[in-house]
Amino acid sequence: MRTTKKLFIAFSLLLSGIFIIESCSSQKEAKSTPESRYRIIVSSDIGGTDPDDFQSMIHLFLYADTIDLEGIISSPFGLGGKKNILDVIDQYEKDYPNLVSYSGNYPTADSLSSISKQGATAVADYTGVGSPTEGSEWIITCARREDPRPLYVLVWGGIEDLAQALHDAPDILPKLRVYYIGGPNKKWTPDAYQYIVDSFPNLWIIESNATYRGWFTGGNQSDEWSNTSFPEKYIAGRGAMANFFMTQLEGTIKMGDTPSLAWLLNSPNPEDPTQPCWGGQYVRAWERPFYLFDRMPTENDSIQEFAIMELALPINGKLPEQPEAFLKVDNQALRGYFAPDNTLRFRYSPKADGLFKFEIESNVTELNGSTGVVSVFIPAPEIATQVSDKYPNWWTDIPSPDYIEGNHIGAKTVSRWREEFLQDFARRMDRCRIPKE
Repeated sequence: MRTTKKLFIAFSLLLSGIFIIESCSSQKEAKSTPESRYRIIVSSDIGGTDPDDFQSMIHLFLYADTIDLEGIISSPFGLGGKKNILDVIDQYEKDYPNLVSYSGNYPTADSLSSISKQGATAVADYTGVGSPTEGSEWIITCARREDPRPLYVLVWGGIEDLAQALHDAPDILPKLRVYYIGGPNKKWTPDAYQYIVDSFPNLWIIESNATYRGWFTGGNQSDEWSNTSFPEKYIAGRGAMANFFMTQLEGTIKMGDTPSLAWLLNSPNPEDPTQPCWGGQYVRAWERPFYLFDRMPTENDSIQEFAIMELALPINGKLPEQPEAFLKVDNQALRGYFAPDNTLRFRYSPKADGLFKFEIESNVTELNGSTGVVSVFIPAPEIATQVSDKYPNWWTDIPSPDYIEGNHIGAKTVSRWREEFLQDFARRMDRCRIPKE
């Protein structure tokens, strides 16, 4: 039915003399009917290390009438929790009377609160999984519903709850479609990520490590389109959520997780992430980069950005009764795992290119104070031709120089749409202050 409707719309536009160039915005209205609405769960580190999730949550709620939002999971790094989701819902409730005047499909604040769940509050250990959470169990519950539509899981923070859900209920895998804001999030949760790579290579997933950055880097940043001027002109004073938005990041736009939703808002075909759209354009993944060292790396060692680097350092002496070790790197202190094979293991994922220095802090004398450094490089364009059959449903950033923004591969596939998606966001924000007559 969805395909027939899209063909009808495209034919109608053609008859009207409207010429469409690579834009997917014309698909927006096609998703207003129940059979074409997407089932969505959002897993967010809201209230954790980056306040931009508050902004993305507001954006999500403004478009909540166009989707079937089935879950909002708190998956923070450090501070943060379900309460932060509820704080945004409180602001939404104030704007709800105006929003519902435009569309009766906006969910009530109570219904949003009822689907808000607490997920993992700590990063996974070396195994990649731990104990079930309210969030992981909710993913399972939603995925097992008798609904022919796939379940889209938009991961804005830690991927622990998704890993736990797959571990506890592997039968849900065919139902899932995942859009993962990787990069810095993978940096914080390398073990849960690697568990999914090793255990569920058939997972349908977009791994957006750098493309998402096009939402706030590059594109048209002149005049009213800049990250500071746009909020001042089109957000400030437009309702409760708008005012709350302006308290985050000093009113500067980031919304780094929003491309995951924007990808669904107007994608010509969500089953084909190679198609250009607001949320980016992707290529089939090459072998997921993994590097294993049995020693501390040196400047002569290089790894790909966003790769997983694992250290497996041999231990020759006797361990203390309660051994501990941390790998200090790039504002992190990664806890080590003392493996049965007498090795100390760490996993790390660099979120950018450059030189990264390491130091071990441990109560194991032979390891304490050990240092190292590794060189991280941006993948070469030709790697995109090395598609891995091991990951048939895995997509990632386009490494072509045509789409790089600064040193962020794929980012131009998002930033190219900047004026279009910000104009649409502004129109949505206006709904909060002006009731429809």
